[in-house]
Amino acid sequence: MARPTLDPQSLTPFVDPLPIPSVAQPIELRQRPADGTVKLPYYRLTMRAIESRVHRDMKATRCWGIDSSSPGPTLEARQGEGMLVEWVNSLPSAHFLPVDHRFHGAEADLPGGRAIMHLHGGMVPPESDGYPEDWYAPGKSAVYHYPNPQDGALLWYHDHTMGINRLNVFAGLLGLYIVRDSVEESLNLPRGKYEIPLVLFDRTFDQEGQLNYPLSPNPDGPWVPEFFGNAVLVNGKLFPYLEVEVRKYRFRVLNAANARFFHLSLSSGQEFRQIGTDQGLLPAPVALRILTLAPGERADLVVDFSGQAGAQIVLKNDALRPVMQMRVGKAKSADSSSLPAALRPLRRMLESEAIKTRMLTLGEVDDMRDDPVTMLLNNTPWHAPVTEKPALNSVEIWNLMNMTDDAHPIHLHLVRFQILDRRRFDAFAYQNQGVLRYNGGATLPEPFAAGWKDTVRADPGMITRIVIPFEGFTGRYVWHCHILEHEDNEMMRPYEVVAHAS
Repeated sequence: MARPTLDPQSLTPFVDPLPIPSVAQPIELRQRPADGTVKLPYYRLTMRAIESRVHRDMKATRCWGIDSSSPGPTLEARQGEGMLVEWVNSLPSAHFLPVDHRFHGAEADLPGGRAIMHLHGGMVPPESDGYPEDWYAPGKSAVYHYPNPQDGALLWYHDHTMGINRLNVFAGLLGLYIVRDSVEESLNLPRGKYEIPLVLFDRTFDQEGQLNYPLSPNPDGPWVPEFFGNAVLVNGKLFPYLEVEVRKYRFRVLNAANARFFHLSLSSGQEFRQIGTDQGLLPAPVALRILTLAPGERADLVVDFSGQAGAQIVLKNDALRPVMQMRVGKAKSADSSSLPAALRPLRRMLESEAIKTRMLTLGEVDDMRDDPVTMLLNNTPWHAPVTEKPALNSVEIWNLMNMTDDAHPIHLHLVRFQILDRRRFDAFAYQNQGVLRYNGGATLPEPFAAGWKDTVRADPGMITRIVIPFEGFTGRYVWHCHILEHEDNEMMRPYEVVAHAS
């Protein structure tokens, strides 16, 4: 039976300060895998049941977190300097959210508290990627090697357990991971206490302040096609406030929602500058008044409060709904930071570099009432043989052909890529006759999405083309929709990077 939900609008907004996740500290040095001559910092982070006070006027909420919080501690790394992280599973043996046992990987005889952590956006060896079927039960742990060979960027870690990923992330198993490099540091961007992480996700609570994940009307199948909550949390707080000085700030923003797309703006109406996307800095700042982020995407922003002394500015979603408040001080602060006109040079990848182009459909199977039953990539279930086997150090173009009415954020593990373009096509003709017929010209990516990405919004009825250099490691990885309800219900496929093209 559905529980009555809490109306967040009944709560007084902006009474809790914005919490800033702590930065994890290594506990010792240990040998790098396969190279005993090098020692790396070793971290130990524990997944466990916790209680979190998300608002002053709510009871503590039972959830799952890392160590003592959700989001968990932030891991910070430098480019080219690796680390080892032991992810310890101390979760309860039973899940407290509704598991749909019809799904592959969610069978009733499996431990409810199983988990596995994935570093989203990380170039990592396959044994440290968090392959969905490599979960481990409470009482077990896994040590992952993160070599950090990539440019400075905001990454994040989250659970990736087969069949229950949506529930484990909803429960709170997520946190930030920041890679820093010398290029970024040379730019004199706002730093230290003027660099603020903002982890956004939506939730629904019952009137006792407990997490309330919805159920379908089918008692034998509780899965719902998407989750959209009525409460937006920032760093684990509902309607927090942040006191800011009269100067520039850098905000590192993550959309960690299950399915919600955020459209963020400031009540002051002022412009802000986006300086980076999923995989690091853009070539140049992009002026915006609305920031759109799909699930899994990140944005690096600079906001200047110089002309806003004494103002109370609200960060809003979808134009009207308040998310958090920024309270600007009255006295002007010294500000030695800068926002340069050029950030990081970007070489646009050429289509001619690709040795293969793949046509890959994004599809949905509906029942007689047009309700979704399952979601598929290339009309292929998870357990079918691997069909995408790119060669290491090769370049491919993937044409993501969205046959559905939804926008799907598609994420590829291991790699970064660039968006080539989007183009509307006749999905019915392709699906039923195998005929590719375009219904318009190609549209280039927006300037804020023209850098290196690892998650791309594939719009309905369009072909989104991405060009991908397969670098780093050979082995098996996955690609999937980052709407977590879709991913859990078959909208995920393995792919394998092989040593040589076959």
